[in-house]
Amino acid sequence: MMDASSLYRLSPSAAIRPERFGGLVYRHDNRKLFILHSRLLVDFLRGLDGQPLSEALDDFVTARNETPAVREALLKALDQLKGIGVLEPVASGGTPHSVSSAHPPLPQREKQEGVRRRYENFQQGLDAPICLTWEITYACNLHCRHCLSSSGRRRPDELTTAEAKRLIDEWAAMQVFYINVGGGEPMSRPDFFELMDYALARRIGVKFSTNGSLLDDAAADWIVARDYLDVQISLDGADAETNDPVRGPESYARARRAMERLAARNFQFKINTVVTRQNYSQLDDLYAMASGYGAHLRVTRLRPTGRGRDVWEAMRPTREQNRGLYDWLLAHSNVLTGDSFFHLSAYGQPLDGLNMCGAGRIVCCVVPTGDVYVCPFMLAPEFAVGNVRQPGGFTQVWRSPLLASLRQPQAGTTCQSCSAYSLCHGGCPAVKRLTGRPVDRPDPDCVFGSD
Repeated sequence: MMDASSLYRLSPSAAIRPERFGGLVYRHDNRKLFILHSRLLVDFLRGLDGQPLSEALDDFVTARNETPAVREALLKALDQLKGIGVLEPVASGGTPHSVSSAHPPLPQREKQEGVRRRYENFQQGLDAPICLTWEITYACNLHCRHCLSSSGRRRPDELTTAEAKRLIDEWAAMQVFYINVGGGEPMSRPDFFELMDYALARRIGVKFSTNGSLLDDAAADWIVARDYLDVQISLDGADAETNDPVRGPESYARARRAMERLAARNFQFKINTVVTRQNYSQLDDLYAMASGYGAHLRVTRLRPTGRGRDVWEAMRPTREQNRGLYDWLLAHSNVLTGDSFFHLSAYGQPLDGLNMCGAGRIVCCVVPTGDVYVCPFMLAPEFAVGNVRQPGGFTQVWRSPLLASLRQPQAGTTCQSCSAYSLCHGGCPAVKRLTGRPVDRPDPDCVFGSD
């Protein structure tokens, strides 16, 4: 149990914000999100400022006219937050004690209950996104066959530097925890480094995706000098023979050179791979490559949008491969997804993070021209919900009735009558819409369906 007579503070790596169900805490250092189910706890943490914990608790419950039982409940919750590194003790000299960020895994029943509560909390949407995708330019020096945004050339109506900074200011005011920056090739935008530093200075974490071709020594030095910056390098095969037909000549070699630069500087990056029929057999090789660099492998799903629409049928994994992918992900729990493989959970044991669609609820997408889409995989005019240049900016778009209407459950009786519905919730709405399927039908890759 924590020493209530000691000084404690919110970890400098932690960000906290209120929500209608309590609040959220995000740790920038290990990229973990925690849900707080008590608004009292959120209010207390936000006001904690250099006071011994016992005194701070006494003052807080007295000012709120709360009972001793509430004080004890707060103290118990604070002890749990200390255990996960959100709250840390401060020594008399003002230096925080080291505190472990490790915490034991939850039993399966508690994990499933946590998944259920998280889904219920997030279903109607948050006051602000947890994170969002920001495509900052359409310019790209590659011509990937499956590119979601059909990128290639920069458009003249892309956001200016000043407009982009105003957008970042909005996100900081809303307490967006981090942004996923892409393109096109984001590093091809002349003010890329300026904008990323601007976001980081406002306590917004940055995760950016690159093909690696522009990641020279100077860029690598810039990357390793920044806190709360993640980099993922796109690679769609464990060798040039598999990757280059998809991403372009020499793209494999350029990506590997970028990885070597970051690995030489002991920077832990990510390798991002779109799983396809062609590279499925190389998952073990890609995993070994990432491990060899001290990196993480992240796998994502092929979508039938942008240029991906033309290669969807030829490149999408077979049903047998999807089943194999499910088993492979269970066996490789440190492989990242954060993606819409929801249908795979229907096989049985839930896969971490793959239990709900967050589109318009906890995430969204802003494209280079400022249009806002409910999902980064539904970049078609009919799915735009506003533009950041309109009155009220991004904040007004996020709170718009149109976006609120899209947060309602999209699966009809076909899926809701399935025994696996609580695990996959009908699969990915984007893939269904983009393949012409009604939203009340199963995901086209549904493990039980026939369409």
